[in-house]
Amino acid sequence: MSGRIIIIEDEAIIAAEIKSTLGLLGYQVVGLAGNGDRAMDLFASTEADLILLDINIRGTLSGIDLAHLIRDKYHVPFVFLTSYSDRLTLDRAKASMPYGYIVKPFSEDDLRVNIELALFKWSQEQSVTTFSKPTLEARLGLELSEREYELLAAFKDGLTYKQAASRLYLSVNTVKTYQKKLFQLLGVSSKYELLRKIE
Repeated sequence: MSGRIIIIEDEAIIAAEIKSTLGLLGYQVVGLAGNGDRAMDLFASTEADLILLDINIRGTLSGIDLAHLIRDKYHVPFVFLTSYSDRLTLDRAKASMPYGYIVKPFSEDDLRVNIELALFKWSQEQSVTTFSKPTLEARLGLELSEREYELLAAFKDGLTYKQAASRLYLSVNTVKTYQKKLFQLLGVSSKYELLRKIE
């Protein structure tokens, strides 16, 4: 699995160990920072798919401060690394809505599982937010009626003709009629091709 990862960790030995483990797992470490100030520079200058973030780091910003900034400004998923699992730290961490929480010491499996789940959850969230009528129309370069868009959304959700008809309060025949029109609009000849086109 590929992916660009930034590590924010103030313990140099732990950071080196994480970097090595990530390399073995097929990830690319594109940045390392040992304090909040350096982390800010990295976020602004480095493109990453995920950030591994120590909660207690040196600098003017804590890991939790950075987490809020990442979520609000940089829109990149992050996973906390910490030695703390007490209620207060956990509650503060939860408020920043992390994509994972790894307690030190951790294993290669802990890293792998948390990273894979975080990246998967992020990709699912992005596909939901990017599948909007205006976005789809812009990408396809055409105008869709509300019904055509709703039918595409139903097909994208894996609904059968009958289920799509039920969701949209239409007959199965009407769904098939709309589908034929969508085939023509998008220049495809099967439902499979249609779904590939709107991915």
